[in-house]
Amino acid sequence: MALVTGTGFASVYIAGQDVISTGSLSYGIFFLSVFLAAHLVVRLTVPQADPYLLPMAGLFVAIGVIEIYRLDPDDALRQSLWIVIAVGLFTATLVLLRRDYRRIERYKYLVGLAAIGLLALPALPGIGTTINGARLWVRVGSFQFQPGELAKILLIVFLAAYLRDKREVLAQGRLKDLGPLLLIWGAAMLVLVETRDIGSALLYFGIFLAMVYVATARIVYVGAGLVLFAAGAAAAYRLLSHVESRVTIWREPWTDGAVYCAQTGKLLPRQDCASYQLVKSLYSIANGQFAGTGLGKGTFAGTTGEPLIPDLNTDFIYSALAQELGLVGASALLLVFMLFTLRGFRIALLAEDGFSKLLAAGLTFGFALQTFIIVGGILRLIPLTGITFPFVSYGGSAVVANFVLLAGLLLVSDRANTRRL
Repeated sequence: MALVTGTGFASVYIAGQDVISTGSLSYGIFFLSVFLAAHLVVRLTVPQADPYLLPMAGLFVAIGVIEIYRLDPDDALRQSLWIVIAVGLFTATLVLLRRDYRRIERYKYLVGLAAIGLLALPALPGIGTTINGARLWVRVGSFQFQPGELAKILLIVFLAAYLRDKREVLAQGRLKDLGPLLLIWGAAMLVLVETRDIGSALLYFGIFLAMVYVATARIVYVGAGLVLFAAGAAAAYRLLSHVESRVTIWREPWTDGAVYCAQTGKLLPRQDCASYQLVKSLYSIANGQFAGTGLGKGTFAGTTGEPLIPDLNTDFIYSALAQELGLVGASALLLVFMLFTLRGFRIALLAEDGFSKLLAAGLTFGFALQTFIIVGGILRLIPLTGITFPFVSYGGSAVVANFVLLAGLLLVSDRANTRRL
């Protein structure tokens, strides 16, 4: 991984300055030190855990930082600091829960309420911050954080604990036992709609359905959930203007004639207004062709230096990678994401107790679904939502939450493998 990081930074330096700077070596040493420390912690706390998850996560993070540096060196420095914090929290999670992580199952309702509280924080006046139409961030002084990322982990823990306790009666179709489950989930959905975070609402709804199915093996719950999803999506399309706009952009990103542009109040082709970001992203991917332009050689700015794709290092970093790595590199990256998902589901299969199975399945499915939602939106398979590419996108709260997710999978894996020996 250090070799990948150093080589990647060297490629970016050569492409931009025609020289190899000591910065590439510095970043390589930095990543080697951070992930060597993480590896030592894993060996000491969860020695029987899956040996492939941490290296794959390190590869994702390294690729992300390389591309972020290529786009904005200052953002890369900030992301590197967040990675240190994330690895610190990763270490704390493993150390505190290494003896028996299942004890958190006893506090499932507190965990669920904590998740709702975190989701509601951005809606509070004074600390909540609205960016690009969504109120997802909490700002205290110069510190800015997206609490919904950690709320996702807490909701998965709550669902795993509650469904483990009630799965037999739920499998029998006793609707009264769905009460607390639907209450926590419904409150989370209301908060997400209020904060206009439709992407996370879709993610949580998918996790909810998947975990209910894993717990009960009742396809009727999935069918009912999909019917509710269709009804809710239709209502959101009619009642929420930003949802209607996202669907319209997805269906018709290009127009031959001029349409009303809400941003300027003028008549413009949609590709020059509402769908500008998506269209430029598609052009970026197409420009990468089969082999890519090479790291550091992509075109992401106009002749005057203005960015061609807004929010490129967060929501659209896959577009940048697809241009510079090409179809081969972008597909290879997705294959590693699929391998990470495969290892996560393998952990769920090996786990012996219900809580561990549900926890591993929920964490893995959340990771996989989030990847599909962001990449599918960028590739125009589904309407675009503003969630992050796990481990790769710029964002401190996202990388912290992903490392906590990784710690959870390693804890379950270690217990499962230890009991098999």
